[in-house]
Amino acid sequence: MHSIQHLIEIALEEDIGPGDITTENLIDKNLKGIGEVVTKEPLVIAGLDIARQVFEQLDPDISFRPNFKDGDFIEKGKIVLEVEGKLRVLLMGERTALNFLQHLSGIATHVRSYMDSIANKNVRLVDTRKTTPGLRGLEKYAVRVGGAHNHRMGLYDGVLIKDNHIAVCGGIKKAIESIKDKLSHLVKIEVEVSDLDSVKQALEAGADVIMLDNMDIDQIKKAIEFINGKSVVEISGGVTIDSLNQLADTGVDIISAGALTHSARSVDISMRIRSRDF
Repeated sequence: MHSIQHLIEIALEEDIGPGDITTENLIDKNLKGIGEVVTKEPLVIAGLDIARQVFEQLDPDISFRPNFKDGDFIEKGKIVLEVEGKLRVLLMGERTALNFLQHLSGIATHVRSYMDSIANKNVRLVDTRKTTPGLRGLEKYAVRVGGAHNHRMGLYDGVLIKDNHIAVCGGIKKAIESIKDKLSHLVKIEVEVSDLDSVKQALEAGADVIMLDNMDIDQIKKAIEFINGKSVVEISGGVTIDSLNQLADTGVDIISAGALTHSARSVDISMRIRSRDF
């Protein structure tokens, strides 16, 4: 997984390349100023430390002063942070810093709306691997900032036997038995199922977590009744903010939603320059 420093390096190189031909030809290298980052709509902020690192990669002596912390809800028109230093640095780092802030805050704000809709419900809402390539770690961080939880980070940190695995292995029982022989007893095994017969097979084979994929409410209720606490139950597939309450009321343990990341829009944040030397 890419380090945050490496991601920032890539983003800055993508934007600045060999140099900012506008700023470098207009702004004296010794001029200094203050950039105020302002919200243009209500939002949950996420990514403040990423924004700081963007400016610090361009100039370690930059002064970065946040007025909020990640996870705070901020009204429209508020100054999120001030960054002070050389004007060239402020202008060259502006778009990259804002891109990270707008994207991650967009996810956090989107996730917070999901969490608000199931307030006081006894269920855990988690994300999926449906993330922007290269940005998974940051996007999953934004999910946590928004109040939800993470599913597995990748293929390396959790067993999830899906339909194609089952087809290749010749059935749920064979797949579970085969992988149990190769794993530590500390590793949980999750199996994706799409009908009640598969639920029975997964339970009998000793699945630790059973994922009910794209089942309707009646099927979900029957599955949960059949499982009867013998396995953790997860619901996945087509989950929306409008369906959350009904799904949560089934008694399920976990609801996973790819929409937490793939359907979040970037929020509107801008930076304005305030004079110091000009």
